[in-house]
Amino acid sequence: MSALTGILYAVLIAYLGGWYTGQWSGNFALLLFILTTVTMLYWLAERFHFQPARERAAAELLANDAKRREALAAQGIARVDSDVEGARQEILRQPWWLDWTAGLFPVILIVFLLRSFLFEPFKIPSGSMVPTLLVGDLILVNKFHYGIRLPVINKKIIANHDVQRGDVMVFRFPEDTSVDFIKRVAAIPGDEVAYLNQRLYINGQPVTVKSEGDYYDEDSMRMRNRFSESLGALPHQLLVDPNRQPYFQPDRKDGPFPFQDQCKYSPEGVTCKVPAGHYYMLGDNRDNSRDSRFWGFVPDENIVGKAFFVWMNFGNFKRIGAFN
Repeated sequence: MSALTGILYAVLIAYLGGWYTGQWSGNFALLLFILTTVTMLYWLAERFHFQPARERAAAELLANDAKRREALAAQGIARVDSDVEGARQEILRQPWWLDWTAGLFPVILIVFLLRSFLFEPFKIPSGSMVPTLLVGDLILVNKFHYGIRLPVINKKIIANHDVQRGDVMVFRFPEDTSVDFIKRVAAIPGDEVAYLNQRLYINGQPVTVKSEGDYYDEDSMRMRNRFSESLGALPHQLLVDPNRQPYFQPDRKDGPFPFQDQCKYSPEGVTCKVPAGHYYMLGDNRDNSRDSRFWGFVPDENIVGKAFFVWMNFGNFKRIGAFN
């Protein structure tokens, strides 16, 4: 078993090394599921086979020592120098390959359950959600807000809240489901959504925006126009240049996106009818976000959860807190 455990650890290290160096794309949810399953098997084997076997061997050692002492006592020898307690403790000691597998099972199980059904940490990798979220923000994603889903296969088994316009949502990128994206829900199933001349329209009505003055964009190192947009229950901030000439064309790498026939592109922008079970996503940094305007709709099965809290930004502690 020690050799098998060594091989398993070598495979794990090779997998993580290749993932880290970009040799292949990893799937953390699947990896965590496999680690939970493997360590559980070791834990069961330890609980019902290896530990009882060690305890029987230790008990047999004590029984043999007791018999030996009785035999010596019958010969008039009352003092015996040998002490088997050290040997007993050595027999009961858990070998390294069980300590590093079965011993880790409770911790890995807790992490697996928390990440799969409650909360998942996520790091903001780009500036597409500025000014709401900045590069380097470490956020929490509520995994059960939109319903309970089975890990790995992401199948919803218990419904909860419906997705609402204005929600900040993490989802599996339709072009590559091994990558997580974060955007704001602009439109829900059945909506007609249009982004024309730098303005957002829902079902033919322009979404209310209000100027909030200038904003210094650290990525571009220049001042930007900041607005407050009333898309959902609470207003949120966005960056957009009202004078910028809009130009949007589908650019999905694997060809036309599903339901692309529900979208019409023009020199003014794009208009789409959101199909059932899909959502239209936009970044708050409207002029610097590759979103549904380019690659289409997000299916419901791609939902990861609702983002709601910045728990750390090592460059700016004032970023910690809830956001809209």
